Amino acid sequence: MKKLLLTGFVPFLDNPINPTEEIVKALEGQTIGGYEIVGRILPVDFAESARQCIEHVNDVKPDVVISLGLAAGRNKVTPERIAINCRDGEPDNSGVRLQDAPIEEVGPAGYFSTLPIREFVNVSIDKGYPAAVSNTAGTYLCNNVMYSVLHKIEQEQLPMRAGFIHIPASHELALKKSGIPSWSLADLTESIRAMIEVLG
Repeated sequence: MKKLLLTGFVPFLDNPINPTEEIVKALEGQTIGGYEIVGRILPVDFAESARQCIEHVNDVKPDVVISLGLAAGRNKVTPERIAINCRDGEPDNSGVRLQDAPIEEVGPAGYFSTLPIREFVNVSIDKGYPAAVSNTAGTYLCNNVMYSVLHKIEQEQLPMRAGFIHIPASHELALKKSGIPSWSLADLTESIRAMIEVLG
């Protein structure tokens, strides 16, 4: 059976909950669209997140890699179009803050997702879950992981598709942080399931 590596992150910054962690745990071990879901949780650490994700790719040898990240403040599920060769933003969970730092010293400016992001959006909307293609994964850990995985695939010419999906806050997170849009964790999970089904 084909394998799909699904990754999420631990809580970070002022977010005491990261719903991507719960989605990954909920879908771990399931078979969706002909893919066995292998879930892994990544640290919010510039030095470790991409390295660990690459290790998981090496260990699992998946056919597809989908990484999930929290974009608290967005109101739609947003598959990312592109990752850029830049690390910048708030400190990570280890207190490391980077500015204008390349992910790869010798690497292209960006990599496009190799996932069917438009189909992801369309199926999500068809099932009643708001979605849109995003043209910026930012410059924080989400972008870092997306770029690093796509760089490995390109450099090693691996027969593997990969990309990133940002999700809104869950209701549980919104209860702890006022003023942000939120979805139920069940709807967040089902929207990701619907996107994965497209791959089959």
